[in-house]
Amino acid sequence: MMSKHIQNIAIIGAGLMGHGIALSFARANLNVTVMDPSQDALDTLHARIEGSMVSMGTGQEDIRSAIAQIAVNQDIGAAVKEADLVIEAGPEKLEIKRQIFAEVEAAVSDDCILASNTSVLPITKIMSQLSIKSRAIGTHWWNPPHLMPLVEVIRTQWSDETALSQVTDLLKDMGKKPVRVDKDIPGFVGNRLQHALWREAISLVENEVCSAEAVDTVVKASFGRRLAVLGPLENADLVGTDLTLDIHKTVLSDLDARGYPSPYLQFLVETGKLGMKTGEGFRTWEHGEPEKLLEHLVKHLKAQNTIEDI
Repeated sequence: MMSKHIQNIAIIGAGLMGHGIALSFARANLNVTVMDPSQDALDTLHARIEGSMVSMGTGQEDIRSAIAQIAVNQDIGAAVKEADLVIEAGPEKLEIKRQIFAEVEAAVSDDCILASNTSVLPITKIMSQLSIKSRAIGTHWWNPPHLMPLVEVIRTQWSDETALSQVTDLLKDMGKKPVRVDKDIPGFVGNRLQHALWREAISLVENEVCSAEAVDTVVKASFGRRLAVLGPLENADLVGTDLTLDIHKTVLSDLDARGYPSPYLQFLVETGKLGMKTGEGFRTWEHGEPEKLLEHLVKHLKAQNTIEDI
């Protein structure tokens, strides 16, 4: 691939992730076009972006400036025609993502970089039908994208180093924390770590070791407080690899190692206990509680970002 300056960004999907990714690029003064098949999603995009910026404490002048950088288009070909970088943030369905990229590739220039924001699907599977596979990478943003600094940049067996470097450098310039993932595996790095923890957390509740509330309290009131400063391998080095080995000899054989979802999780889904959106999942959620928790999360993330800037 030829080296080029990335200035025009196209986002496919105006939902929860798409709007936050668009906001991140707009705040960096890049030109953004958002495409979505839903006209309603496009009609409400600017209002949702304004709401996100208000919750961040952004002033009206900066809000107007960011929104002015974001155009919308329901036609995928027109939306990506001038793009230097296209980021797909559509449904987590392999065939839908493949169809999106087939339509995108037919409309973009040969040196346009194509990226998927999938959370767990291997980028290789999504991009395997492209004509120019060297342009394809993964960029896994974390929710909410405009507040979470991490973006995992995933290499496939075909990915061109120039494309990877250009996107990584762009994200750094925007104030993000890109991490290169050099082997394309399901879940990449972050979600493999996160769901390993979730699997054991579910198992503890399923086996009546403790309540779901107890699990959450243990994490939030102990090692969870360290994680923003001390990563797991830093912590292992802190206590010593010898002590870590001794602990593993005792506990690893007793951890949940099932290679399939928990029957308890399956039961919750089958009985309509889908979490906050239905009022009950692992825990029961009273009216207004989810909103209060999400408001607290936004405040916490803003504070963390402020601390990192110091």
